[in-house]
Amino acid sequence: MKIAIDAMGGDDAPAAIVEGAIIATREYGIEPILVGDETAIHKELSKHNVMGLPITVVHASQRVEMYESASSMIRKKRDSSIWVATRLVKEGAAVAVVSAGNTGASMAAGLFNLGPLSCVERPAIPTPLPTLAGTAILIDVGANVDCKPTHLFQFAIMGQIYAQEIFGIRDPRVGLLSIGEEDSKGNELTKEVFKRLKRSKLNFIGNVEGRDVYSGDVDVIVCDGFTGNVALKISEGLSEAIIQFLKKEILVSPLGKLGYMLLKPSFARFKKKVDYAEYGGAPLLGLNGTSIICHGHSSPDAIKNAIHVAQESYKRGVVRHIQEQIEEHMKESPQESLC
Repeated sequence: MKIAIDAMGGDDAPAAIVEGAIIATREYGIEPILVGDETAIHKELSKHNVMGLPITVVHASQRVEMYESASSMIRKKRDSSIWVATRLVKEGAAVAVVSAGNTGASMAAGLFNLGPLSCVERPAIPTPLPTLAGTAILIDVGANVDCKPTHLFQFAIMGQIYAQEIFGIRDPRVGLLSIGEEDSKGNELTKEVFKRLKRSKLNFIGNVEGRDVYSGDVDVIVCDGFTGNVALKISEGLSEAIIQFLKKEILVSPLGKLGYMLLKPSFARFKKKVDYAEYGGAPLLGLNGTSIICHGHSSPDAIKNAIHVAQESYKRGVVRHIQEQIEEHMKESPQESLC
């Protein structure tokens, strides 16, 4: 299985990207196509034993920086690593693309090269969150700042498919992130989405508040990208802060230091559970192809896991299932105007 990888995307590119791709090749049997500055990529490859590994390098003369706009890439950087890597998927040379670079650029490259699925208005980014009962999917976490009710309704369908196919949740409970559990709570957007979800055949359990996200009582949490991104970043910061707070308080006394040594394995397990690197990357759901977006600070392990997400998403036919479900909801509820 050939997967195109944006070797120049991310804070630690190309070193972390190349290393992660090498690990993924050994562990998952994929055939990575590293896209970017071929001189820089070959320099990183020379630091590892890659003898016999099916790694291909495709040169791209440009790189999209984190601060650059997607429109700038479209106008001036059609030979950037993310554009070329996505084009390889369009041409059938690869089954998926993985990038830790500029999210807006990844989304634009996907929309222009792969296009959206029929009747999908906006691609969305889901991310898994650890809960007391397993895993929940938060969607959207940054692809769409301003949304309409139709967009969130489609996010719910896409999130349901992702939870089923990738995380094995048989009948995902779908909740709408709002400021209260009552039907009447929320802004005009959430109130309208609530009505549409309630009429649908999704396993909709109603509104959920921020405090319910990690309870394990809901499997798919739907929101606009602005709210989702803020929630995600607060969660990432809080998990790290909790670890530091506990260390600081525990290590103030000799007895606490002894206790810390005994608890160190528990701290390691907790950190692993809340570490974004364990999940690697998130797909841009709604595109007519598999495109995985990674955290800009991705480590080699995070890149490896993101490549695995790409592999599983393609193998399990996530794109096809989303298209089928969107069409099914159109037939069952033509009044919802999904197209």
